[in-house]
Amino acid sequence: MRSELVYSAGLQVPNRFLLSTLAIKAVRRLHVTNTRVEETTNQVFSDVASGNYLQVTLPEVKTVPAVDSILTSPAV
Repeated sequence: MRSELVYSAGLQVPNRFLLSTLAIKAVRRLHVTNTRVEETTNQVFSDVASGNYLQVTLPEVKTVPAVDSILTSPAV
């Protein structure tokens, strides 16, 4: 069942948003036209659960300027 595959993959990638991003990118790249998307998705989740595709890092967080400095700057 897919829920078991997702759970197993979630043990390898604990951030569920990162797991979903990883899965959809892998499905898009690995999908073959004449196969079902569900089969490709299941294969990706089983690969992630077995330890493949684990060179994933979170993107660096960009700092956002403070709202006060934006509001107090003079309009040009």
